[in-house]
Amino acid sequence: MKGKILIAKPGLDGHDRGAKYIARCLRDDGFEVLYTGIRRTPEEIVLTAIQEDVDVIGLSVLSGAHMELFQAVIDCLQSNDASNIPLVGGGIIPEPDAKALLERGFKKIFTPGVSMTEILGYFQTLAAESRKDRGLD
Repeated sequence: MKGKILIAKPGLDGHDRGAKYIARCLRDDGFEVLYTGIRRTPEEIVLTAIQEDVDVIGLSVLSGAHMELFQAVIDCLQSNDASNIPLVGGGIIPEPDAKALLERGFKKIFTPGVSMTEILGYFQTLAAESRKDRGLD
């Protein structure tokens, strides 16, 4: 197994086609993938990540609420002593917002047009680093 990834849709955004596609591609690439489904709270996402001992959390937002929702996940990770779980974001995210999210701790922000090869390669690297840091590989 390459690692365990949680793909989540925080907030009221009901558009999950992209998140499901990413989850399926990660699974086909050899990852164990948990998909939370739509309309999850940041607290639900973080508690699931902790309980399932995931290597990476991938968040997807298309509603425009990415700054608030992604920050809420960061805050929830911090309050649960789980800031070591790497975060990756994706969706319709303007460049200035993507830069701000990277400064707040996200490892990568993917926007439309990125190749699946690039996405998979990044998750492979990040999951391997996360597992190594936790002494799992």
